[in-house]
Amino acid sequence: MYAPERQQEILRLAHERGRVDVPSLAAEFQVTPETVRRDLKALDRSGLVRRVHGGAIPAGRLDFEPDLSERESSATEEKDRIAQAAVEELPSEGSVLLDAGSTTARLAAAIPVEADLTVVTHALPLAARLADHPGIDLHVVGGRVRHRTRAAVDAWALRTLAEINADVLFLATNAFSLDGGLTTPDLAEAAVKRALIAAAGGTSPGGWGKVVLLADSTKFGRTHFARFGDLSHVDLLITDTGLSPDDARAIERQGTHVRRV
Repeated sequence: MYAPERQQEILRLAHERGRVDVPSLAAEFQVTPETVRRDLKALDRSGLVRRVHGGAIPAGRLDFEPDLSERESSATEEKDRIAQAAVEELPSEGSVLLDAGSTTARLAAAIPVEADLTVVTHALPLAARLADHPGIDLHVVGGRVRHRTRAAVDAWALRTLAEINADVLFLATNAFSLDGGLTTPDLAEAAVKRALIAAAGGTSPGGWGKVVLLADSTKFGRTHFARFGDLSHVDLLITDTGLSPDDARAIERQGTHVRRV
């Protein structure tokens, strides 16, 4: 089978199954994983599929949401650098909101032992990391727990967050873009993120807190189903050097400072 024929068949399978992975395709077409990766790269460049960790999904599918374990295993070096840079944004004392996410989880693990902070999170994995931290006064937001993110959503979570004024929010996102803003596949997750931004004053003129977005560069230029904010709601974006200087300048023109690490 020639490469164009194989790529056409891969595209058909992606639409039929909703997702394809490299090992299965390699076995199905009796080619090497590297050959499959080249096929997926070619399809991605043509705008026909979107590369995700370990495989691809059809282009334009805005509801795709990888599992937490999959997100934790992607762009690991970049996320580690982002988390280390985020430590510098922790206040010397005061209150911190931590959104659910693989990069914010790395930040939670990197918080210094001597930190004296009040931390609020709706994410069970982050709460577990911080539960034994000696200097942290930990508050866990309740609600229905989504299996994909292990985070609390819906009315209980929203009511609690409405009662909070935080000094710093470390925000996560599935995608961000100049025109599409901040987006995620799930409406309930988007509502909580919107409440987190409001709790840090990110939607208020001259808000009292600081909103720090932690997002690796692979998320830039993408759009998901549920929009929960604009880049103008973000004071600081910490990302990796995969985001080009031109794109960083375009984001800064919207009022968001960008740090590439």
